[in-house]
Amino acid sequence: MAEFSEFLFRGLMFEAEAEKFRNAGLRVGADSSDSERSLLNDVLLPFDIATRNAALQMSRIYAMMYCFENAVRELITKRLTEKHGANWWSTKVPASVKSKAESRKTEAKDNSWLEGQKDDILGFMDFGELATLIIHNWADFEDLIPTQHWLKQRMDELEKARNFIAHNRVLLPTEFQRIEMYVADWNRQVGL
Repeated sequence: MAEFSEFLFRGLMFEAEAEKFRNAGLRVGADSSDSERSLLNDVLLPFDIATRNAALQMSRIYAMMYCFENAVRELITKRLTEKHGANWWSTKVPASVKSKAESRKTEAKDNSWLEGQKDDILGFMDFGELATLIIHNWADFEDLIPTQHWLKQRMDELEKARNFIAHNRVLLPTEFQRIEMYVADWNRQVGL
């Protein structure tokens, strides 16, 4: 019985440690990519091959934009919390941006059947408003970002691409390269 308890305890300890690695984006245990690929193929099967291929091509750039946009939101939250405390939202956000985001959040909580994430107020801001928020609080970001012009130019370009992607349009390979370059520039600047 003691051996079984020890075995069970070790298994639980392994799972706890493995979860830390999984949360950090590292694979632990069985490789699930084959089953994920199979499930994806099953879901896409009803659609014609050209549409499936375009979807798979665009999924890469969607994933990059998803990560980028959320990294910007995370940076803003982290930086403004460090500099101004947990209540930075009430004092560091332009009134028009704050009002719009709060209205969207309220509407999502009151009227949406979707159960997704609804707590992060920055998730209710338009992509372009993220640059506005950084510029509004420039003193808190100037050590990371070369100039306001640099920020605005890249965020405006990425916003156009993001909206294109969000409306399920296919980008050209050169547009993929520009997006990848802008995201790589940002990552270098902020130390990702």
